[in-house]
Amino acid sequence: MKPSLQAGVSLTKRIVVDRERTISFMGEDARVYATPAMIMDIERTCRELILQHADAGEDSVGIEVAVKHLAATLPGMTAEITVRVTAVEGRKVMFEVSAKDEIEPISSGTHARFVVDVGKTVERLKAKAAKRDALKK
Repeated sequence: MKPSLQAGVSLTKRIVVDRERTISFMGEDARVYATPAMIMDIERTCRELILQHADAGEDSVGIEVAVKHLAATLPGMTAEITVRVTAVEGRKVMFEVSAKDEIEPISSGTHARFVVDVGKTVERLKAKAAKRDALKK
């Protein structure tokens, strides 16, 4: 990680709520921005911010999400997601997150990510897969 990744750094991303980001279980007339899709968009925005300050071979993984979904956003509306780094503790990066649509705030909360070395992570995953495969025998 570069030293530029520090408390106060922020990023705002605008996302049009398309059909894939909406719930369907209450019928067509009740389609709104789904909470899991909103969380995915928040996580992706935080990851994008980290990648702007990452060294070669680094990425990040989400380790904690605590957000409130405050209001419904209709399909076709734009969600504006703002993430701000509140602390960096070693490889752990904490964020304050918020989102709003054209009318009102739709989300607030926190998110934490851990910066990883992709190569080392792949090796750990391969080792875990080998252990899993050994258990199946």
